[in-house]
Amino acid sequence: MSAVTFRLRNVPLLSRVGADRADHVRTDIDAAIEGWSEAAVLRIDNRNQVMVADGRVLLGAAAKLGDKPPADAVFLGRLQDGRHVWGARAALEAADNGEGEVADLRRGGQTLDDVSAQLVASALALLNWHEHARYSAVDGSPTRAVKAGWSRVNPLTGHEEFPRIDPAIIVLVHDGHDRAVLARQTMWPQRLFSLVAGFVEAGESFESCVVREVAEEIGLAVSDVEYLGSQPWPFPRSLMVGFHAIGDPEQEFIFHDGEIAEAAWFTRAEVREALGHGDWSSDSSSRLLLPGSISIAREIIESWAAQD
Repeated sequence: MSAVTFRLRNVPLLSRVGADRADHVRTDIDAAIEGWSEAAVLRIDNRNQVMVADGRVLLGAAAKLGDKPPADAVFLGRLQDGRHVWGARAALEAADNGEGEVADLRRGGQTLDDVSAQLVASALALLNWHEHARYSAVDGSPTRAVKAGWSRVNPLTGHEEFPRIDPAIIVLVHDGHDRAVLARQTMWPQRLFSLVAGFVEAGESFESCVVREVAEEIGLAVSDVEYLGSQPWPFPRSLMVGFHAIGDPEQEFIFHDGEIAEAAWFTRAEVREALGHGDWSSDSSSRLLLPGSISIAREIIESWAAQD
């Protein structure tokens, strides 16, 4: 069996390059404070929701939050017009003309432009990390945010900690020809299928993780593991690294760890038909529902299905 390779057709939605991250400002406190009076702020509420309108996230005046950046605000970068932009936990506000609606990244992220997608993904990752890193992992002492929210330091020892990212693999297993495996987790609705995924363990490469996770979750032995692309997934702090690999349809599915309720081989024609019905959140009677377009899983599936 010869392995058929493919590439992602598009950059995953949350991996697009948007605003200038301007990382030099993080360590230049004077520049950060000087830019605050004219800066924009991305408000994110306690449910990780933002205000959006016409494919962009709504940014408010940072000065409304005070005359200097609040201790829990995070610097996100610099907009094209030169203004700084910060992220902060705060009540949502519509634009002055009343436009805007509440949305979250999982359900509305596919409508955002590149700048908005990057800002929301970065803000969520940082704010979620800060809320779970208030005490030192070394001795339990309280820490405080420094570098405009890009690290935390123990004032007693000087020990510095940086935002944690949990790497995870996500993989499309296919037979090298016209069939691919899709699986349904036990907690998902009926008919909703996606790809096999799992967190990378200590001392493990991405490729080794692919082989292990597929074996653990659906019992298949895979080969020809190839990288496709990556995407931040700040729910709360993952980095999804996408692959495809070759499996044998003659192997029996075995669900070792109990996370997967069922799995099946689907033909390319079946997947294409399901893609034509939208995603799992749409009102569809299709026998196969697929993940939403904000996820790298959707881009991998669409790219495989588009192959001749």
